[in-house]
Amino acid sequence: MIPRYTTPEMAELWSERSKLATWLEVELLAAEAQAQLGLVPSEAVRRMRERAKVPDPDRVREVEERETHHDVVAFLRVVSEELGEDARYLHRGLGSSDVVDTATAVLLVRASDLLLEELDRLLEALRELADRHRHTLMAGRTHGVQAEPITFGCKVATWVAELERGRQRLQQAREAVRVGKLSGEVGNYAHLPPQVEAYVCARLGLSPDPASSQVVQRDRHAHYLTALAVVGGSLERIATEVRSLQRTEIRELEEPFAARQTGSSAMPHKRNPILSERVVGLSRMLRGCAVVALENQALWGERDITHSSNERVILSGATTLLHYMLRKLRQVITGLRVDADRMRRNLESTGGLVYSHRVLLRLVELGMSREAAYAAVQRAAAAVWEDPAPPPDALVRRLLEDPAVREVADEAALRQCLDPTPYLKYADEILERVGVPRRQEVAR
Repeated sequence: MIPRYTTPEMAELWSERSKLATWLEVELLAAEAQAQLGLVPSEAVRRMRERAKVPDPDRVREVEERETHHDVVAFLRVVSEELGEDARYLHRGLGSSDVVDTATAVLLVRASDLLLEELDRLLEALRELADRHRHTLMAGRTHGVQAEPITFGCKVATWVAELERGRQRLQQAREAVRVGKLSGEVGNYAHLPPQVEAYVCARLGLSPDPASSQVVQRDRHAHYLTALAVVGGSLERIATEVRSLQRTEIRELEEPFAARQTGSSAMPHKRNPILSERVVGLSRMLRGCAVVALENQALWGERDITHSSNERVILSGATTLLHYMLRKLRQVITGLRVDADRMRRNLESTGGLVYSHRVLLRLVELGMSREAAYAAVQRAAAAVWEDPAPPPDALVRRLLEDPAVREVADEAALRQCLDPTPYLKYADEILERVGVPRRQEVAR
């Protein structure tokens, strides 16, 4: 991934030196396991452990480009330069994928832990936001049109619940890729017994793949990258809502905007939701990585290398992208400006249309048929829609012009329907269900 979208932690994890260090650890553990089984001299393995060094990535790259055209062989040659005669026991009985796939699993597990940690930080920021605005009234919108009142806290609660599900999927995907294999070129343990695999995997915190070929089967990696893409989609949903509610005509939310930040090279007034837009754009790349991983499932026979080239990009790239996206969205959430007054004004701007369902139910309670009540409210609403600046009680006023409505309802009965209090009734219960306790003074 380009530096612009790379976090320091992921840059270190997926560095070439980190990869080679993990390869070396797999190799040395395999030698140790064989020494315990009496397959190689224990003293030679002890010396290998003392002398072996993580090779210089530039040196490995040079050997690969000038001589081997094979990265694992180049790695082995450079490492062997430090081992002397003991190098004969390095990579004994192993195939390249035994080393690469097992090391990749280690790195993916570590990447998962970084992602889960960052996701937890975002979830905590969202819980705090939901708690702070548990009773902040705003218009709920369906199809982009005001529907009924909700609270901003309840909107955020849906984000919390969705990301909690994403966390579970990511945890499951972590387990799916937490497997290693040292089963040889076609997975039949022809040159090393399964005990070697068990030893290496145990030391690395992995489980042995119960049935592998030359590689760990790529359904695991497809599962993993799909889980990342789904989390990315959840971040996109949040970012899209922030962008939508920051539009000039709505202006209920606004991303943090630094004192010397500029939104446009030409228009000084611009304060664009660039972080949210960035999250949306990068989520599309995540989905692309998932598609590639799905394509990698169908390999020829016991293996081909059609997956190898793209996995050098998508595994590090997807985990790095998501880590960056989680961090950036947390920056948006912790610095988010919530304009509760604007939310209330927008809610009242449609002349009471958001209470149409309550008015409908009230008319039915007072004796009108549902069909007649619906038609009356719809006629009144149509008139309110045509008013460019309706007063907050415009719906009630229009209804009272209808003789059929006046036969069953007076003004007081209808005006009771304009009270937003019932829409707050279960806000606390909803937040409690998604693990948002009341921790501070709530906005009103």
